Amino acid sequence: MADIQVREISSLRDKKRFFRFYVELYRNHPHAAPNLYSDELAEFDPEVNDAFRFCKCKMFLAYKDGKIAGRVAGILHDGVNQKNNVKQLRFTRFDVVDDFEVTKALFGQLVKWAKAEGMEEIIGPMSFSDLNEEGMLIDGFDKDSTYIEIYNYPYYVEHMQKLGAHKVVDWNCYVVKVPQNYDERLTRIANHVAKRNGYEVADLHALMKERGKKGLKELMMKCLTVLDVSFADLYGTSPLNEKQKAREVETLLQVFLPELACAVLKDGEVVCYGFCMPSMLKVMQKAKGNLIPCGIIPYIQAMSKPVVADMMSVGVMPEHKNLGAVSIVMDEILRGCIKLGVKYLETGPELEENHSVQNLWKNYDRQLVKRHRCWGMNVAELEKLLK
Repeated sequence: MADIQVREISSLRDKKRFFRFYVELYRNHPHAAPNLYSDELAEFDPEVNDAFRFCKCKMFLAYKDGKIAGRVAGILHDGVNQKNNVKQLRFTRFDVVDDFEVTKALFGQLVKWAKAEGMEEIIGPMSFSDLNEEGMLIDGFDKDSTYIEIYNYPYYVEHMQKLGAHKVVDWNCYVVKVPQNYDERLTRIANHVAKRNGYEVADLHALMKERGKKGLKELMMKCLTVLDVSFADLYGTSPLNEKQKAREVETLLQVFLPELACAVLKDGEVVCYGFCMPSMLKVMQKAKGNLIPCGIIPYIQAMSKPVVADMMSVGVMPEHKNLGAVSIVMDEILRGCIKLGVKYLETGPELEENHSVQNLWKNYDRQLVKRHRCWGMNVAELEKLLK
């Protein structure tokens, strides 16, 4: 019988092993996009990620016959628990070989911690904030992953079902075919909306030329404030502080193209925004955790000639939600896609009940290609099952 041991880790060396496990498990996989080690190390560093001010985290590695066979991290998010009046422990970065005994051993450690903290439920995959990857892939295993999605093997779903996990929420992902020509009807609507409501579109090219990265950062910070407000009622979200926003801005700058972004202004303030980025799938696959040296050329190619663009997020202030500001964002970004030669837009995970976002693309050639799920497990019931 196989010897399975689970160890809580904290050292830098073990964290590198923790993140390397995913890269090795999905090495040469055609659809998985491994994160960069530097990004993952920063995400789990209390000195860098300000979410640790209101979150606790434990990381575990499972060894089978002396070799790493699985990993998982648990997050106790006091901010979300207090906001929603729940007692939940999140799990994230769950990856495992196809051995249910390893999965049981990993979740056994999460159950022990959840009980010690008085938690009643374990949910996930959910990370520190809504800006991170969330949801286990349950449909669309033959489709490419995007930068902000989780890719996993189909057997993960079987493991969750064996744990007695139930659906909490699902997220849908769509592919939208970019039209070959400008949508003149959309442009007329956007122009009418702008004139009627006194909206202006931020000139991102002029902003970059006149004020450089400083001006762009200031605008992005305002956009993230809009995201914070507009996403407040969505499942699993929590307010972002200024340090978290600043860190996110630094990440966005690395994949920023002005043609794939839009900020709508009213009296000089951002009321609506949209942000896309060139697909980084091939970049991440070539990088295998380290952008230098193997990922540099694919990165340059992706930024200079994007064929696929990933829709990161669209946000609108509540008081402007029904005034048509999003039509301006759609018009600007579609025009940018046509200009750059982008053929397809891939939406990030959208909550299945978030019809207002899904309806944005109802008049275009779109296809539902992937679904991700947040699972929930009762701690007491899971404890009994694992005995």
